[in-house]
Amino acid sequence: MKIKIINKSSNDLPAYKTAGSSGMDIRAFLDQPMTVKPMEIVLVPTGLYLEIPEGYEVQIRARSGLALKNGISLVNGIGTIDSDYRGEVGVILINLGKEDFVINNGDRIAQMVAMKYEKVQIEEVEELETTDRAHGGFGSSGIK
Repeated sequence: MKIKIINKSSNDLPAYKTAGSSGMDIRAFLDQPMTVKPMEIVLVPTGLYLEIPEGYEVQIRARSGLALKNGISLVNGIGTIDSDYRGEVGVILINLGKEDFVINNGDRIAQMVAMKYEKVQIEEVEELETTDRAHGGFGSSGIK
């Protein structure tokens, strides 16, 4: 699968860091450093524009190192870029840490993963097939 990309930043294109990586690192595209205060939400530009084939999406995910070491996460958990979106990829970050966090141009701020999806057909019914779990919700399947 191929994704076409326009890179208006001065940064490298998204890339896999290791042979087994599922996500490609994406970088901040900034004129000057951006300071994110604790509990502050920011939109970080990347300078990237994607053409994603129909039937695929690109998911924007947090970087585990930034999350663990600095409390930097994505507000929306996982961001979705639809195949018909052609605007700039922006990353919505939140600082859940206790200290200010500075983002510089070129910093790796998130990762993107291409995912295939299927469109579903919704069928409204009066009842659903039963299962052993049935209505068991959070924690109902036990700890072990």
